[in-house]
Amino acid sequence: MSATPEVAENDYDSFAEAYAAENETSLNNAYYTRPAILNLAGDVSGRRILDAGCGAGPITEALRDRGAIVTGFDSSAKMVELARQRLGDDADVRVADIDSPLPFPDGAFDDVVVALVLHYLEDWTAPLAEIRRVLKPGGRLILAVNHPIIYKLIHPEADYFKTVKWTDEYTFDGQKAVLTYWHRPLHAMTDAFAAAGFRTAVVSEPPPAPEAYDLFPEELAGRKAFLSFLFFVLEAV
Repeated sequence: MSATPEVAENDYDSFAEAYAAENETSLNNAYYTRPAILNLAGDVSGRRILDAGCGAGPITEALRDRGAIVTGFDSSAKMVELARQRLGDDADVRVADIDSPLPFPDGAFDDVVVALVLHYLEDWTAPLAEIRRVLKPGGRLILAVNHPIIYKLIHPEADYFKTVKWTDEYTFDGQKAVLTYWHRPLHAMTDAFAAAGFRTAVVSEPPPAPEAYDLFPEELAGRKAFLSFLFFVLEAV
């Protein structure tokens, strides 16, 4: 009997188009994560920005539209294909893995954006070291990860203080997908940032974009904000 092939974790190639289509207009991505990242980034005109784990490129595009000089990468070849379609053939978007040495020189970027990527990794040591390497001194790392309270809300019996693997099921544009995450407590995040040579400048739990309240009246009824992701601005020291 032949062995059942092992399914790759977080295989975005298998649902890239559905994921990209869903998140063009989704509350969590289009009206929460993206505006929060852009607000934290502020005036980016002329800044060299790396979008690490760029997916289909919506944040990369928004930063470019605001005058940034953008570069992006993703480990999913299909996502990179979608990003190139979105950004044009001349866009510097390539296949690379945040958990491996990055194909960029030291101090190449003013800012690095890492939106909803690090929570897929058990160990942040090497990725943060590489991000620190490609940032100029004083550069910013702007990132979003699963809020650490989410795991505890979904699994009340769990130990919040352990770094632990967990999965959740989703439907993206009608296609089912399973994503696997690593929960870590807040202090483990900030300890990792400090060890990699970053100073925490901002910790943010933002509200969604103002227009979200009209577009998602049921989900946001009676809420000014909600728990989903946690946002940071870190400075390379």
